[in-house]
Amino acid sequence: MEIEFKFHIPAERLKAVESAVRRALVQRTRLQARYFDTADGTLGAHGAVLRLRKEGRRWVQTAKALGDGPLHRLEHNVDLGLARAGDAPVPDVARHAGTPVGERIAALLAKADQPLQPTYGTDIWRLTRQLRSGSTVVELALDTGTITAHPPGVAAPRTAAVCELELELVRGPVDGLVALAQRWSRTHRLWFSTVSKAECGERLLAGTTSVPAVKAAPPRFGDADKGFPDGPALQRAVLASCLAQILPNASEIAAGSEDAEQLHQLRIGIRRLRTALRTLEALGPGFDPAWTPPLVEVFQALGARRDAELQQQSLALPLHEAGVPPIAWPADRVDALAPGDAVRAAAFQAVLVGLIGFTAQALTRSADAPPQEGATPAEARRQLRATLDKLHARVVRDGAHFASLDAQARHAVRKRLKRLRYLAEFVAPLFDHKRAARYLRRLGPAQDALGWFQDEQVALESCFDAAEAAQPADAPPLWFAIGWLSARQPESVRASGKALRQVDKAQRFWRKRAKG
Repeated sequence: MEIEFKFHIPAERLKAVESAVRRALVQRTRLQARYFDTADGTLGAHGAVLRLRKEGRRWVQTAKALGDGPLHRLEHNVDLGLARAGDAPVPDVARHAGTPVGERIAALLAKADQPLQPTYGTDIWRLTRQLRSGSTVVELALDTGTITAHPPGVAAPRTAAVCELELELVRGPVDGLVALAQRWSRTHRLWFSTVSKAECGERLLAGTTSVPAVKAAPPRFGDADKGFPDGPALQRAVLASCLAQILPNASEIAAGSEDAEQLHQLRIGIRRLRTALRTLEALGPGFDPAWTPPLVEVFQALGARRDAELQQQSLALPLHEAGVPPIAWPADRVDALAPGDAVRAAAFQAVLVGLIGFTAQALTRSADAPPQEGATPAEARRQLRATLDKLHARVVRDGAHFASLDAQARHAVRKRLKRLRYLAEFVAPLFDHKRAARYLRRLGPAQDALGWFQDEQVALESCFDAAEAAQPADAPPLWFAIGWLSARQPESVRASGKALRQVDKAQRFWRKRAKG
């Protein structure tokens, strides 16, 4: 089992990072690796890796696969002995027989029924030394070098530079690893990266620099036969689910991506995370109030970008169909932090590291360790049901009086509905799947109606601001849009209230006995 943080080092910070690494005795090793996969990329598609690497004068075969959390990787290494000139070993999955990662890769290859072939390679110089934080021992590794791929049918090889710092837990509590990772990230302005050397190689093979945005997926609560989880286990599973959406999108944005869907999914991930922190705090200790402000700051920065895109894209067609002349929308808010800068900020990176460490706490606990403080399974189930009941009842009540609420209260209704939906999604795997799916479908129309209503409100406010600051020639289309959006308000209010009242017909799936 491998537990590590990997940070990207900006080129202008490399010299300072290397100087800091060399403040104590270091070991310098050349790592020359070759990666193997089937012709159709079976291993890469499932997040698995099979590698032969020459480490100094020795060959080592390594198998890797995804584990149960952001820090957890399945890994098994086999030392193949000293290298002989001109004699490179051949990969053999059987060397990992009897290990979890070996069995997973063997099953994938058996299903693919294709031979292994070399795909890409790395040539890395690594500086390593060990650090201590209390009783925790961490290996620090600075990697610089290149990744090279030779795609079929492409004459010239494709290359990418490697410049990263890894902190891997050798022994001791995860808290010490987290403290060291936060210190190095903050001091040298590094950012957490989810792009491994293997993934970078896959991108070189495919000839792409962009990847699809990662969307939310249900939490994984482990073996259903063990029954309802206790409070701390439920917290870790839900936060890990949120991070599985946040980390890859944040990693791409920190690296310079401005993909609209990645920005959107990161914002959704942060909202889901804030819901989890708010609704699950009572289930166990360990949630840090200091996590919230940096999350809010990044959420707002992403929101400013989304509002601008909404004006220029989402509302363009309906305004055009309504006969509104083309609008010269104002530039993005000058006071809003750019998404990349917001994600790379030291405070946000420290929160990510702290959250990852929280979800990984159980990975280093011994089997005979006393149970963690927090809600028992029965208490966790009871608290969750009470929270869901309260949110459900409040949303139904909001629907009955939506037309009489002011703008601020209506916005609060939308946020409350989202909390209900996200919390229901978090716990759905612990209850009957079909009943949960039916309930969530009932929430969909209400969320869509309130979402569109809120978007119109944001656009209306933006149009007012723009009209007041516009040149005389640019103002008429904006006032036209203001009139159209204002005229839509009564119908949007009625539609939102009607959709909210339908939530009362949704059967509360959590009122039935949970699985286990």
